[in-house]
Amino acid sequence: MADTTTVAAGTPSWVDLGSPDVDASVKFYGELFGWTADPGSPEFGGYRMLRSKGKQVAGVGPLMNPQQPPAWTTYVSVDDARVTSDKAKKAGGQVLVETMQVGDAGSMAIIQDPTGAVFGLWQPDQHKGSEVFNTPVAPTWNELSTRDVEAAKRFYSAVFGWDPHTHGEGAQAYTEWHLSGKSIGGMMETPAQVPAAVPPYWLTYFAVADPDAIVKKAQELGATVIVPATDIPQGRFAVLSDPAGATFAIIKSA
Repeated sequence: MADTTTVAAGTPSWVDLGSPDVDASVKFYGELFGWTADPGSPEFGGYRMLRSKGKQVAGVGPLMNPQQPPAWTTYVSVDDARVTSDKAKKAGGQVLVETMQVGDAGSMAIIQDPTGAVFGLWQPDQHKGSEVFNTPVAPTWNELSTRDVEAAKRFYSAVFGWDPHTHGEGAQAYTEWHLSGKSIGGMMETPAQVPAAVPPYWLTYFAVADPDAIVKKAQELGATVIVPATDIPQGRFAVLSDPAGATFAIIKSA
């Protein structure tokens, strides 16, 4: 997929970064990915749009709560954020931020699933989501890491109508989320070596042309390598933590 103006309801459509230092994050990702940033608006708390070759690909804003860890958030496009929030509650989720209007851009809510992973809902108005996907350096994949795969299957199927397709068994099992026959995200069981203090989370993957070069550059800019550049059937990927501690992944698809 290249440029887009519409993302189907039930599909991840946007990602943004909650940062303790927005300017520092803009500088890091600008040097790493070549992104530019729109000026922050006081009306929206200094939230800034990040662009690749002029196209909106992500956002960055201050942490809503000083106790909140820096993190990338995946947003799922919905027709009605209030209705979807109610469905999430009935399915065992928790609404962390009730539905709120964001100017003429749209409406959002923040949800925690029953396993502990946090994600957003985005009801689009003028802002539809990312304007480009699956090309360097734009979002390309969103993946849930959880310690209760079966509970997650029940929850996301009830809330979004996602159909889980699981391949493999045991620790090697991987689930693809399907919607209307299309693969729109993934899920895996959190590896046993991950400390118990690390909660379940959604991981954003950005497409890149050269994972090894990006890993090297990220380290030079102060990032930490969590998973070094590694070949998998889907391509070559790596997982990084930016200087503020927010985790993200990069991949060059096979």
